[in-house]
Amino acid sequence: MPAEAHHARALEHQRRVAEYTQGFLQRRHAGQKHPVEDFLFTYYSHSPGQLSRWHPGAGTVLEGAGGSEQAGWKFYTTVDDGTPTGGATVDVEEFRKARETMISFARRLLSATAARPAQLGCFGLHEWAMVYRSVQHGQRHDQVPLRLGSDGTDEVVESLNIRCTHFDAFRFYTPSARPLNALTPTRETQVELEQPGCLHANMDLYKWAYKLIPAVSSDLLLDCFDLAWRIRELDMRASPYDLAAWGYQPVRIETPQGRADYARAQKGFTEEAQVLRGRILGALDEVDALADARA
Repeated sequence: MPAEAHHARALEHQRRVAEYTQGFLQRRHAGQKHPVEDFLFTYYSHSPGQLSRWHPGAGTVLEGAGGSEQAGWKFYTTVDDGTPTGGATVDVEEFRKARETMISFARRLLSATAARPAQLGCFGLHEWAMVYRSVQHGQRHDQVPLRLGSDGTDEVVESLNIRCTHFDAFRFYTPSARPLNALTPTRETQVELEQPGCLHANMDLYKWAYKLIPAVSSDLLLDCFDLAWRIRELDMRASPYDLAAWGYQPVRIETPQGRADYARAQKGFTEEAQVLRGRILGALDEVDALADARA
C-alpha cells in the first residue's frame, strides 16, 4: 500500500474512532459515567488509545513505513519494498506462534457458533436476572432506577422462561436467579453452548477482533465495535433499568409487543454478526496461508 494511501487510511480511522471515544474520555476526565456508552470501554480491555491505532491486517505491506513507529509495534516486521527505509508488515509467523492457543480457541468458538441456528427467544432477560430479588441481593448499577421497581422486576423474571446460553452474562445472575435459567453455562461449555442469536456473543466479536490485532484489520475491528455499540443500546433499552434521563426509550419486553420488537432487532443483529464472524475466521485462514507459504 503506497505511503500516501496508508497515511490517509490511518487518519480516517482515527477520525471514526474519535466519534465513539470523545464522550467517554471527556466524562472520565470529569469523573462522570454513562450507563450505556461507557460499557465498551470499561467491560472490555481494549483502551481508546489502542482502538485508535490503525492496522492494515495480515498480508499488506505499508510502503516506506520501515522507519516509522508502526514498524516497531508488536508483531510487525520490516521488509524490503524498494524504499530507503523498507516497508512494514505483520509478522504472521511470529503472531501465529505466540498466539497459537488463543487462535485455536477463537477458531473453535466462532466456527461452532456460526454453525448453529439462532435462538431468538431470550428477550434480554439476562439483565433482569442480574437484579432479580434485588431487595435481598442488592442491585447492580444502583445509580440507575429500576423501571418497574424491585417487585415488578421480580414478577417479569418469574413469568417468563430464562434461557441464557452465554456464560459471561450468566455469571452475573443473582443467586436466586441462577436456578431459574434453563441452562447452566460455564467457561468449559462455552464452545458447546454459544449461539449466534445471543447479543452478548455478538458483542464479543469486538473482543475477538482486538485479541487478533494486528492480524485482523482495523476496518474489521471497528465494524465489530460499531455492531457492539448498537447492540449495547438495545441490551440496555430492553433491560429493567429506567434510562429516560439519558434519552433512551424502553423496549418493554414484559409485553408481547415489546418481545416482538426485541426479537426483530435481535434477528437483524444476528445476521450482521454472522457476516463479521465469517470475516474474522477468514482473517485467521489468511494468517495460516501466509505463514505456511513463508515456512
